[in-house]
Amino acid sequence: MTLSVYLSGEIHTDWREQIVAGAKGLDVTFNGPVTDHAASDDCGVAILGAEDSKFWHDHKGAKVNAIRTRKGIADADVVVVRFGEQYKQWNAAFDAGYAAALGKSLIILQRPEHDHALKEVDAAALAVAREPAQVVEILRYVLTGALPG
Repeated sequence: MTLSVYLSGEIHTDWREQIVAGAKGLDVTFNGPVTDHAASDDCGVAILGAEDSKFWHDHKGAKVNAIRTRKGIADADVVVVRFGEQYKQWNAAFDAGYAAALGKSLIILQRPEHDHALKEVDAAALAVAREPAQVVEILRYVLTGALPG
């Protein structure tokens, strides 16, 4: 069995790299959003033209980014959504809801202090992990049936 995993959410830490490195040797492919914050913010106006209003600037960027996000989530077997500590990731919550609506296997990665705020998101998930290593162990178990070491 091969798993396609979409890594969504927070872009300010190395959680994606930790999961990819931990999954070496597993039959997994990874995909995700553009994680260059400036490129993600400015892609709409860089490609389609400048906007005077920050609202329309962001609107263009969100729509261009949504092309990649929708495709990545639609093609994924598993969607991992990371909620970071520093910022509220409304886009991550949207991605989690989109994945749940598509019936995707959803793993949420969050700190305990977010439990109450994310209770509806967590209720839609098949697992709520606290650390990237736990996501790797879930993937390992799903693919091999092996429990952690």
